[in-house]
Amino acid sequence: MKPVLSSTLPTLDSLGITKAVVETASPVEEANKWFSAFVDAIRTSDITSIVDLFHETGSWKDVVALTWSLRTLGGKNNIKRLLDARLEATGLTILQLSEEALKAPIHVAPLPDLAFIRFFFTFETLHGKGSGVCHLIPSGPSPKVTWKAHALLTQLDTLKVYPVQAGIFRNRTIINETWEEKQRCDPEVLVIGAGQCGLQVAAHLKYMGVSTLVIERNARVGDNWRTRYKSLFLHSSIHFNQTSYLRQYSKSSPSLILAHFTHRFPSTWPFFSPAPKLGDWFEGYAHFLDLNVWTSSSVVETIWDGTTKSWNVVIDRGGITHRSKAKHIVFAPGHGGSIPQFPDLDGKNCYSGRVLHSSEYKASSGYVGSKVVVVGACNSAHDIALGLCNHDVDVTIIQRSSTFVVSHQALAAEHAGTFTYNDEFPTELADLLGSALPWSTQKSIIQYTTLRVARTTDRALLEGLEHVGFQTNLGPEGAGLSALVYERGGGFYINTGASDRIIDGSIKLKSACSVRHFTTHGLALNDGTELQADVVIFATGFGNLHDSVRSVCGDEVAQKVSPLIGLDDEGEQRGVWKDSGHEGLWVATGNLSRTRIRSMHLALQIKARLRGLFRREELTF
Repeated sequence: MKPVLSSTLPTLDSLGITKAVVETASPVEEANKWFSAFVDAIRTSDITSIVDLFHETGSWKDVVALTWSLRTLGGKNNIKRLLDARLEATGLTILQLSEEALKAPIHVAPLPDLAFIRFFFTFETLHGKGSGVCHLIPSGPSPKVTWKAHALLTQLDTLKVYPVQAGIFRNRTIINETWEEKQRCDPEVLVIGAGQCGLQVAAHLKYMGVSTLVIERNARVGDNWRTRYKSLFLHSSIHFNQTSYLRQYSKSSPSLILAHFTHRFPSTWPFFSPAPKLGDWFEGYAHFLDLNVWTSSSVVETIWDGTTKSWNVVIDRGGITHRSKAKHIVFAPGHGGSIPQFPDLDGKNCYSGRVLHSSEYKASSGYVGSKVVVVGACNSAHDIALGLCNHDVDVTIIQRSSTFVVSHQALAAEHAGTFTYNDEFPTELADLLGSALPWSTQKSIIQYTTLRVARTTDRALLEGLEHVGFQTNLGPEGAGLSALVYERGGGFYINTGASDRIIDGSIKLKSACSVRHFTTHGLALNDGTELQADVVIFATGFGNLHDSVRSVCGDEVAQKVSPLIGLDDEGEQRGVWKDSGHEGLWVATGNLSRTRIRSMHLALQIKARLRGLFRREELTF
């Protein structure tokens, strides 16, 4: 199987360029030549000349710097549209090419037939300072080749007038009020959920000078990790899952903020983080960053006041009712929402056994001697089945549709190599690189690497699964894990041992079938068979994010919120980490890596909106 690469991917073959031409080009010379022309055109507001510096396949990806949102404008016409609408208003200035060792212009070749000259730069706008990355490609007939931009990223890192309160800008005020007085009830921003999303958004807001209150329904911060099944752990590496809070200052130039500071796990921390340790980590995170979190609390009611542009909120805090106002609400219900999703099956009242959702499952030791069926075939289903298998429980997985499977070894190698998440490379720089290319280009690269891994590193694993009837796929359009995370929020398993037990038969399998209804002693399947079980565990995920919004804000608000899953026409995630569609309401969701990257960007948007740096209506173009 060969991946279908995007027609806009500028391969050397499609450009009519030889590798020899690329290899003889000097990255430093070509980067300086392009960047000088770019700076001159920006200084004179010569939009035609700016657009001419882009290849026909080119795109301008902006993270809050020009658009106060997350946008990718592809093609020269759309880039011109961006510049017509936002260049003058943004006031791009003080553009400087980066020369540090890790940021100096270099050749990069993510695919055998794909070659870029990549360089970094910094810039300022009327309101902030930012970082940029540019990928150039060769254009024109050999040997008279010119280098044009295939991808340009501009990312806002800080606001000038409202610097992050860290380093030389740390708060030096002596607090004379008591702790209880400092924990104000009327915040500017109310964050619902104290998981990885809510805490990191709150941390950025706090140190941008925004009063923020976090509402958490559990008794302790971190219980969302502690109360899951005891064998739960992250399936991706520690380097990929660092957490952020403040911002890192350059030692040589303390006034220049480069990127958000990475709150690193200790060097002794396990490569794959166990859930209970992660819960303790986030509890400590909230404590040491002095975040205002109300535990054992829930939002009972929210009413949007269109006149004052604020929310009237009723909060139940341990049985005591509090009324508050907030200009903004951030929903941070966790990855994919917080409402367990069950299939609607007849016969449940007649079933003699026990039925539970994966979120209710705690430990395998309580099921010894039982016959257990797990409905589902993604991460949670495999984890639960493996735990049961390790306690000699008779366990069967029902796989209703194919699953993308990748080994944890292959994933860790990919993160450490392609995305440079490792001990040596700065996490904040790896995050910037991970955002530098548009999704259309990233997808083509991922299609290639996904197929390569399936044919090499994971070949024996996938062939073994196929042999026993477990159905696998390569993700949407062959784009693997990333495409599933962005477009579905699930549908995959990162193998940490369960696949091996399925292959050797220790975990039983029923695949290519669905559940019709309950029977007295088990489940009736659509292939005419009955599967007997003492316990049925539905590892069928959670409801969509709209359900979480609707449960707190009601139908009228939820209907105004844009779709919150999948990618839009620009290749950006829909409705999350940016304007949701309803004024004053934001949605934050994703794994630890996505949250680390996007929490700062969301906080910058809210801070700028609060301080009147832009109006919603001016950003529609």
